[in-house]
Amino acid sequence: MKARIDFRTAVPDAFKAMRGLEAVVHRSELEHSLLELVKVRVSQINGCGYCLDMHIKEARAAGETEQRLYLLSAWREAPFYSPRERAALSWAEAVTQVSTNDLPDELYAEVREHFDEKATVELTLAIIAINGWNRLVKACRTEVGSYMPATVA
Repeated sequence: MKARIDFRTAVPDAFKAMRGLEAVVHRSELEHSLLELVKVRVSQINGCGYCLDMHIKEARAAGETEQRLYLLSAWREAPFYSPRERAALSWAEAVTQVSTNDLPDELYAEVREHFDEKATVELTLAIIAINGWNRLVKACRTEVGSYMPATVA
């Protein structure tokens, strides 16, 4: 697909605002591995090739296993995810699909078993951020495959 618009240069202030939200997510106390799983799963749901490429590369660079990445779209059936990761993935799917699904109290209670109030908001902001990036990148048709992760310390 041919790129449509370079959103970074078309509206630099909007790009800066998106990066600001991303900075808040990165400063959170949530584990990097958890955030990458959430970002990959949301990007799978939204069909965002650029973000899938980016976050799979980031997860791998940070030590995530191939098996867990391969099975992420079927995480409910795979035994490789912790209860905390499962709660985060359930929440990520529900928030991503909020227009067609409810956010039931039972799901919220499951999330709160594993995340305190601050972490629940941080997780929700991470989900909002990746959904925003997915929509922006897909709408502008950002080129897929060129992303290179930074060296993980």
